[in-house]
Amino acid sequence: MTATVAVETTPEIPLWNDPSRSVSDRVDALIGAMTPEEKIAQLYGVWVGASDQGGEVAPHQHDMEEAVDLDTLLPAGLGQLTRPFGTVPVDPALGALSLQRTQARIASANRFGIPALAHEECLAGFAAWGATAYPVPLSWGATFDPGVVRRMAAAIGRDMRSVGVHQGLAPVLDVVRDARWGRVEETIGEDPYLVGTIGTAYVQGLESAGIVATLKHFVGYSASRAGRNLAPAPMGARERADILLPPFEMAVREGGARSVMHAYNDIDGVPVAADETLLTGLLRDTWDFDGTVVADYFGIAFLKTLHGVAADWADAARAALTAGVDVELPTVKTFGAPLAEAVADGRVPEALVDRALRRVLTQKAELGLLDPDWSPVPAALDGTDADDPDALRGKVDLDRPENRELARELAEKAVVLLTNDGTLPLARPRRIALIGPSAAEPTAVLGCYSFPLHVGVQHPDVPVGIDLPTLADTLADEFPAADFTVARGTGVDDGDLTGIDAAVEAARDADVVIAVLGDRAGLFGRGTSGEGCDAESLALPGAQQQLLDALLDSGRPVVTVLLAGRPYALGRAATESAAVVQSFFPGVEGTHAIAGVLAGRVEPSGRLPVSVPRGTGAQPSTYLGARLAQASDVSNIDPTPAFGFGHGLTYTSFDWTDLTVDTSQAPTDGEVTLGLTVRNTGGRPGTEVVQLYLHDPVASVVQPVQRLVGYTRVALEPGQSRRVRVTVPADVASFTGRDGRRIVEPGVLHLRLAASSTDARLTATVTLTGPEREVDHTRRFHAEFTLEG
Repeated sequence: MTATVAVETTPEIPLWNDPSRSVSDRVDALIGAMTPEEKIAQLYGVWVGASDQGGEVAPHQHDMEEAVDLDTLLPAGLGQLTRPFGTVPVDPALGALSLQRTQARIASANRFGIPALAHEECLAGFAAWGATAYPVPLSWGATFDPGVVRRMAAAIGRDMRSVGVHQGLAPVLDVVRDARWGRVEETIGEDPYLVGTIGTAYVQGLESAGIVATLKHFVGYSASRAGRNLAPAPMGARERADILLPPFEMAVREGGARSVMHAYNDIDGVPVAADETLLTGLLRDTWDFDGTVVADYFGIAFLKTLHGVAADWADAARAALTAGVDVELPTVKTFGAPLAEAVADGRVPEALVDRALRRVLTQKAELGLLDPDWSPVPAALDGTDADDPDALRGKVDLDRPENRELARELAEKAVVLLTNDGTLPLARPRRIALIGPSAAEPTAVLGCYSFPLHVGVQHPDVPVGIDLPTLADTLADEFPAADFTVARGTGVDDGDLTGIDAAVEAARDADVVIAVLGDRAGLFGRGTSGEGCDAESLALPGAQQQLLDALLDSGRPVVTVLLAGRPYALGRAATESAAVVQSFFPGVEGTHAIAGVLAGRVEPSGRLPVSVPRGTGAQPSTYLGARLAQASDVSNIDPTPAFGFGHGLTYTSFDWTDLTVDTSQAPTDGEVTLGLTVRNTGGRPGTEVVQLYLHDPVASVVQPVQRLVGYTRVALEPGQSRRVRVTVPADVASFTGRDGRRIVEPGVLHLRLAASSTDARLTATVTLTGPEREVDHTRRFHAEFTLEG
């Protein structure tokens, strides 16, 4: 008798669920099994809000969309869930439970078991109730420190991933062209190299946590005429290629970003959402980007309603798909029934749907959403009892001490000391007058995409969710023996003059006056800074300049502190203040950072990511002007800034000496190495930011007078010195030539080692030799710094 051996078998699973097979094979098999309706369902999102009771999400209604019936949609599947945490205030644990239950419903409703990809805003932290509100991107730029930004982004990504989010709509890589634009606070600065390096670091941090980073707004959004939001952007091809595109090139190549969001604007009459040369020809065919292109909210519908290049919703869908847009956000409008009908009657080839679908499903496969062991339970709820929502409330902390510590580090590094006559750091004053509309306002440190100002203002009965100490609070802790008088003086933008006399009286009774001025972040006209909050001029909003001038006339030393989303002209205060401290919406720990700088507990090390104008109307103006953009005898308008890009003081002093150049000549495919010694000659520790600017005195096309090509932070103790070496590849001298090719030309270059764009310390003159050389997006982006000693 022969013994029977039991053989353990594994039930066959569909190829698309088999993680042992290649992603491309899994995706091809799944596409082949789907109906046109099921394919299209993966190409749009639905805007939802999580339930504060842990129930399933509810569709969010917006005045630009129709009602959505999930019961009707879900049997075909669903591509994305839009902002489940960032639509209404919800306890993070219950929001995670709500998302978990909704994902289970989505997966069980379609025959392939595919969940949705959930995305959120994360411009200054995870935009969720109770999550840490970090400094805004303009403060990231002010740090000149990619490392701290990378760590911040990784922390944001971990928090998002822990509650079930997959994609973050950040960073903004728009380069500031006009500081009147309301979204300046969302940008990293006015220089493409700074924007590119800081933005790439953010992408790397977010992606390291498993979150799909989304580059926006591709491309040209910030170049709108007169700084108006969602307006035409009539830049030339060279401005687009040499100023606006490099940050995206860098973030795609070095950051590994897996998504790009198209911009709203048109460029010379062609809306970006319908521009195949940009979204396919450049982004994919030239740069080899293989991720997803998602629509800015309602951007595909705008092809019909705002741009007038589509006759109906199906035509808009066709134009966007043809151009290379893969996913309609925030909700289904054109990629739903209109697209399905257009595919059915042959107006839109199904191959276009398949092309976008392949990208979407590839991303879902890479995120593990097609795996047989996929679970809707996020890490934050692993092991919890989903049947007891009340027990979960408060169990997920998105504002942990380590988040706060990181937020404070970044805020401290971002504070920029613009002027100082020796008043700072403050000796222990006995009487301090703290005056201004932002002195005792908790939300004065927040940008418009922080949850409390983006969503929370619509729910005034709900607590703000995070601790927001005012500057009055933190200064009282910093100077416990001082007597404080706090006076509002005027509002941010109400123009009220009635409180100025009382504020001046308070100032006259004080040893020092701290004037705390700036912006109120908001959306679409509800603030003085933020999306849709553009400025007619760069004068301080409301009556704040009148208040500031009155304080300067009080006879007491005035320290001007700015909590703002853009740079403002300060009038007399730029030269008459005892000190000027600039902070760009520094987040939850921002007032601690500012108080620390004022007291001397924190050494100021921030540098301006945008120029501070001298006059209120000399715009648009950035430091990247050509020779014709500079002050001249033939115009009565002087665009020279009060404080240039890269400017920032410390509480110590530095000497820059011993410039060396390894060779005065190098081929157009070579490099040169410079060296210098930086010494702290003062009595306090401090950080110098060594900046390298390139000046090309003779080129075949007009160039900016100078542009940043490298930088590094050098921290030194009193008396300490370090040798700084920088290797400069010829590639960083490249620009777009007359025929549209990016080239490195032979000729003389001046390499300026500088403390700012207006303070060159040492200059090396080198010559590039040999033939003109063409380069592309694989060129070397960086001048490499090494610190010795």
